[in-house]
Amino acid sequence: MAASFGSAEIRGVALSAAPRRSRPGRLDRRKLRNTAVALLFLAPALAITGVFHFFPVFYAFWISLRNWKIADLGMVWLRNYDEALHSHAFWQSLGTTVYFALGTVPVTMALACLIAYLLFQKVRFLGLLRTLYFLPYVTSTVAAASVWLWIFNPRAGIANALLGKLGIGNQRWTQEPRGIVQLLGSAAHLSVPGLLQGPSLALCAIIIMTIWHQLGFQVVIFLVGLGNIPGETYEAARIDGASERQVFWKITLPQLAPICFFLSVISTIAAFQAFNEIYIISSNSNVGGAGGPLRTTQTVMVNVYNQFQSAHRLGYGSAIAFILFVIIMALTLVQFRLGGRYARA
Repeated sequence: MAASFGSAEIRGVALSAAPRRSRPGRLDRRKLRNTAVALLFLAPALAITGVFHFFPVFYAFWISLRNWKIADLGMVWLRNYDEALHSHAFWQSLGTTVYFALGTVPVTMALACLIAYLLFQKVRFLGLLRTLYFLPYVTSTVAAASVWLWIFNPRAGIANALLGKLGIGNQRWTQEPRGIVQLLGSAAHLSVPGLLQGPSLALCAIIIMTIWHQLGFQVVIFLVGLGNIPGETYEAARIDGASERQVFWKITLPQLAPICFFLSVISTIAAFQAFNEIYIISSNSNVGGAGGPLRTTQTVMVNVYNQFQSAHRLGYGSAIAFILFVIIMALTLVQFRLGGRYARA
């Protein structure tokens, strides 16, 4: 009797000490209440994003399916897309965009990495130098493009003045439709085929301005990446007899792989969407409006603008914009596919 009473008492204590389980209904109500509170706080941001981001996207896609010029003339479905894909002007503008991206993205990243590595060393006035490199990025692209338009002025620009001191004749810069390879070939009395003539000198001038404008931002990002590399890694490599060149290629660059991946993605997207600097320089160079001379600076974004502004073809221009969206999305996915594993390493 005593033993059974003791065991029953022990079981009672164990049962009373066990935590009480909440009812499933109470947990569901609490989860719903927390979700409702979270959605209430997110409602202003979701409303702004929906009205000013998602709704214009869907509305623009709807316009791209219609024969919308000055007025809406009805649904044409995919006819605008078919016309764009069979248009020489579209493919020319896409080629110009590719030239612009290839001329800005890798060059800017290489220069930014080199400058950041040099600034990361023990130099005087490091904070001042970082600020000076970052200043162009916070400058308005419209103001910066206006200044560079004066620099590349064929008559009184600084660029031609510097070339004159080097014994090179004046160039037309933003008014020159001939390719840069073609110009170099003609100076050497060589004939260059059409496919190898390269981007026009006018586009090269815009590329130079864009590199100058974007360089500071990438320098700062690379400096952040360099600051996250442990100093003990460098010390161990130098103790083992590694040269500075080996340290840079074997330690610094692999450690900066996530930074390079991030900058390559956002820089490629920005290059394919570039508009302000191209519009300001080309439309104010007396070469026939935005995209001149001879459409050699007309990127896809400038082509979309010309369809809206000059031809008043809103449906056709929206179709070109959505084709560009698909191209950018595909390039981004390819970059994540090829470079994502290096960024995670």
